[in-house]
Parts: sequence; C-alpha cells; structure tokens
Amino acid sequence: MAQCVHHLTNKTMRFLQPCRLLILGIWLLVLMVLGFTIQLMGTHCQKSPPQILIALRPLPSPSEQTCRPKSHIVFLKTHKTAGSTVLNMLHRYGDRNSLTFALPQKYQFYYPNLFKHQYVKGYYMKPTYDILCHHMRFNLPEVRKLMPADSFYFTILRDPATLAESSFSYYRSVSSAFKKAPNFTEFIAHPSHYYKPGEKGNQHARNFQWFDLGLNPDTPFNESVAKAGVGGIERTFHLVLLSEYFDESMVLLKEELCWDLDDVVTFKLNTREASTPLEKREVERLRAWNALDWYLYVHFNRTFWEKVERFGRERMDTEVRRLRERRQELAEICLEGSNPVRADQIREEGIRPYQFGKLKILGWVVKRDLEPDTRARCVQMVTPELRYKDILDEKQFPGADIAGSDLSQQGSQ
Repeated sequence: MAQCVHHLTNKTMRFLQPCRLLILGIWLLVLMVLGFTIQLMGTHCQKSPPQILIALRPLPSPSEQTCRPKSHIVFLKTHKTAGSTVLNMLHRYGDRNSLTFALPQKYQFYYPNLFKHQYVKGYYMKPTYDILCHHMRFNLPEVRKLMPADSFYFTILRDPATLAESSFSYYRSVSSAFKKAPNFTEFIAHPSHYYKPGEKGNQHARNFQWFDLGLNPDTPFNESVAKAGVGGIERTFHLVLLSEYFDESMVLLKEELCWDLDDVVTFKLNTREASTPLEKREVERLRAWNALDWYLYVHFNRTFWEKVERFGRERMDTEVRRLRERRQELAEICLEGSNPVRADQIREEGIRPYQFGKLKILGWVVKRDLEPDTRARCVQMVTPELRYKDILDEKQFPGADIAGSDLSQQGSQ
C-alpha cells in the first residue's frame, strides 16, 4: 500500500511541475504588464502639471448652470480706472467664443470726440456687433446704431482724487493744464490757475469720468445738474464697477453676465510703479476740483454696495476668496515671479507693454516651459490691449492693412 501511495505521489508531482511553470510564467507576465503600466503612468504624471490650467477649471456655480451667458456687451472703458484689465477679460472671452468686436480704425474711436458709429472699422459691412469695449467718449444714440437691443452695458469708476494723481502722471505731456503746472502739488493748490476750458488735452485735468461718459466737465456744479447726469447714466448702464473694489466688481460682473470663474480671472495690466500716497488735504482739494466726478462716484459707490448686500455679504466673501485663489493658482502656473516688471525685462515682444511718456508701464513674464495650449492661454492673460486689439483686427479683417503703426491713439488704463 505504501509503495502504491509513493508511486502515486511521484506521478502527481511529475504532472504538477509543468503546471507550476505555467503559473510562474503567468505571474511573470502579469508583473511585466503591471510594471510597464506604472512606468507609463509615471511618465504621464511628469508631463501633466502644465495642463493644470485646463484640468483645474472650476465647475460652474448653480446660478451659472441655470442662466444663459451674455454675449452682447458694451463696456465704456474710462481712463485710469483699471479698464485695461477689464478689456483683457473681454478680449479673451470674445476671442475664445468667436464673437465680433466693434473695433476702432486705430486704437480709440477718435477720442476725445463723441463716439459715432462711422468710427467703427468696416461698419458698413456688418449691421450689428457682439462687443464694443475700446476707448471712446460715450454717445448712446450712436452706440445703439451698432449694438443689439439686448446688450449689457457696464463701466468702471474710481475715486477722482487718486484718478487725478494717476492722470497727472500719465497725461502731463498732452494736457495743457498739467504742462503749465510745475508739479502736481502746485496743481492741487491752484488748479484753476492752470486749467482753461477747451484747451488741448484738458479733459484729463477735470471731471475726467464725467467727460468720458459724454457729459460736459465744465458745467458749474449744482446738485440738480449732477443728479440729472447720474440719472441718465443709471438708466443706461446695468452695472457700474469700482476700481478700488476690483475683485468684488468681478464677482458682480460674473453673476450678471452668467460667465464662469476663469472668464473673469485677470492679472493687473498697464500698471505703473508705486506712487506717493496723497495727503488728506490733497484728497479733499482734488475731490472739490472734480466735484461732478465726486458726486458720480459717491452715488455709484452707494449703489454698488447695495448690490453687494442683495448678492449677500457672506456669499460675496466666499466668491472673492475663490477668485483670488484661482488668480494665485494661475499666476503660479503662468508667470515668472509674483510681481509685474519693467518693459525692458520682458523679452517677448508680443506681451511687452507700450510705453507712453516718461512713465514706466509694467508687464508680466510668462514661463517658457509650458505645454503649448497652456502657454497660449497664459500669454492671452497678459497680452497688452494694443497688441490684443491688433490680433482681433487680423482675425476679423484677414489680409487687410492693420492700423497699428500709429500709436498716437494709445490705449490707457
């Protein structure tokens, strides 16, 4: 019996040896496939970080999922109010969605003249447009000849005291009043001594925003006149933003336009090096000199915060935090350094800001080692307004001569 069992065991072992070899071979094959898969995943993971710009696009909020994005837009780009940053946002959105821009022949609509629909390049070829957003002196009847009836109108304002300081620095070479004054301190002390209505460039020197809105900046101030002007603006513009509360403004704009978060994330453009803060007395004098602008600003500051209250303070804080986190995230992906730099430090000509007068206008350096699609989007976010306008011009009028050689009608934030 023992011999039979021993014989059977030996026979079974001989039978199982090929099975063991087969099983071992299968395991080796599985391990090889697994190792190859891990290697591929590791390679993919090494290449994936630059794609974060696309992969981490935030999900739409509930309101964005239930409303329809607006694509007919009129933006009155006031001067020295962060308008260049807003313009970049509109350029990107319109470019990405193949919208048609009402473009100027050069860089502005024959400013400081009141806007006319004939100032739009190729206006005779197209009856209506999607976006009107470049520098003009506002003229509602003429705007309505071009833009659809359902267009969304918005603009942006700034405290006239700090605006005056910025305007003096930027436009000193073109404003008669500013050129006469030996310095800004002297202008603040005696503005009427240097300012004469109607002299060249003096729209920059008094009630600048009132002028951009198509109103008379030299009208003697009284509350009934100011109230009538503000009433007309309020009936025309669906939203008035404040440059001092830019992030809150973008949240309100996103809500009104039913856009995604990435659509309103921006980097500051057309900024200059830091200036000396104004003293309290200087602020008071400048607000008094620009009384119409100050009345305008006070009114729309109040209506702005009323809109914030209706939106919800807690909700606004949450949305502003999301916006800033996303901006920081994109800055880390796109930019070399966290601060803008002088133009001579930007080697890439297409994103180097135009330099006007003696001021040093700052810009951004985009990282080179990015995936092509990611880098293209990063470049769009820092492309100066004049360059982006030419890009849009080339797309809308392929093969035509681009009015880009004369920078006398420069864009300015």
